[in-house]
Amino acid sequence: MLTTKENERLTRVGRGTPMGEFLRRFWLPALLSDELPQNDGDPIRTRTLGEDLVAFRDTNGNVGIVDAFCPHRRAPLFFGRNEECGLRCVYHGWKFDTTGQCVDMPSEPAESDFKDRLRVRAYPTYEVGGMIWVYMGPKELQPPRPPEMPFTLVPDNERRGLKFLVEANWLQCLEGELDTAHVSFLHSTFGDDGTGIQNLVRDDGYTNDRHPRLFALDTDYGFVYGGRRAQRKGNYYWRVTQFLMPMTALIPSASGYSGGATIWMPIDDNHCWRYLVGGTRPVREWNTPGDVRSRRPLLPTEPGTFRFPDGKEIDTRLAKFRHANMYGLDRDRQRKLSFTGIPFIPTQDQAMTEGMGYVCDRSEEHLGSSDIAIIHMRRMMLRMLDNLEKGTEPYAPAHPEVYRVRPLDVESDHAELPDVLQEYSEDARMPVLV
Repeated sequence: MLTTKENERLTRVGRGTPMGEFLRRFWLPALLSDELPQNDGDPIRTRTLGEDLVAFRDTNGNVGIVDAFCPHRRAPLFFGRNEECGLRCVYHGWKFDTTGQCVDMPSEPAESDFKDRLRVRAYPTYEVGGMIWVYMGPKELQPPRPPEMPFTLVPDNERRGLKFLVEANWLQCLEGELDTAHVSFLHSTFGDDGTGIQNLVRDDGYTNDRHPRLFALDTDYGFVYGGRRAQRKGNYYWRVTQFLMPMTALIPSASGYSGGATIWMPIDDNHCWRYLVGGTRPVREWNTPGDVRSRRPLLPTEPGTFRFPDGKEIDTRLAKFRHANMYGLDRDRQRKLSFTGIPFIPTQDQAMTEGMGYVCDRSEEHLGSSDIAIIHMRRMMLRMLDNLEKGTEPYAPAHPEVYRVRPLDVESDHAELPDVLQEYSEDARMPVLV
């Protein structure tokens, strides 16, 4: 369990908080590229790390992410005109480019230089991997580019992605991603229900070991951990997951597919986005020309406007099955077809994490041996926060190349994680460990 103070340190993300300052050292996913599909298109409202922002793509295709409110009288820039390389506030006509510089102020005298001295808060952006990234930290520490995760390195036609809003703190969602034991329960089915991956953890006559042994190793980008399940034929089934600081997990796929990145991006203390981004081909066949496998059904989402308790709104995407409709829970299906009766794996996760409340009270927990990865992550994060407060910057943001890793789903005779990683680190273009 965590103390109340430790819980606060890990979950609060606003500017000036320990975790908020740590997260601002990284390039962060702000939007999917297709949320701003065209130049001079509609601006969208968003919120990142508790800051209300507006995003727009200008005439030249550059993306601006700026304060949601005009610095003149705080009118909402969402209603602005996106035209001629700038976003113009419709209240008095003040116009700002993607860097935040005021480039036109028609309500002031022509001879005035006021506009040259005025800026709206704006953050650098970088577009890669079908995603728009934002950097919100100290200018002098800005990393050269976002992390080179697997999905950023494949062609656009071999990548897919989606996002949706979750009404829970980002940390409890990330912890669910690092929990390999729940796969044997929450995501299990009694048959193929058509909404997920049947038998994520194999029950094929060889193993149905539902209490995996966990092993963790620190890396430059976070840590890697393996869940070892014994098989009846005498060897082991390993699921090896990558934790990429500060909020990404690469989950092994039972079909060997590459990608599988899940990113839990904090919107504020009580909400986050879940990004599911990945490739479409098995990792061992990345070098096979023209091999594009059929895609699994994606979680259905829909565009929507979300209103926060403070009355502010954002334009986002919502899961079709969510709290408002009990996550699609069907008790008859639960009796006959699936462990939960809830369709789709991400929806099952969402029901659990949102059901904990906005911020889970970890002082009431009772953790067991299957929670080793979660404990490891918390200790690592607390250590990173302590180091930053002492003046030691994290290594990973300035070295995007260290993120060139992949997860692993494999049978092996080896009983120790380092041996498994060594055995399989050179069998594909993307190594298990760099």
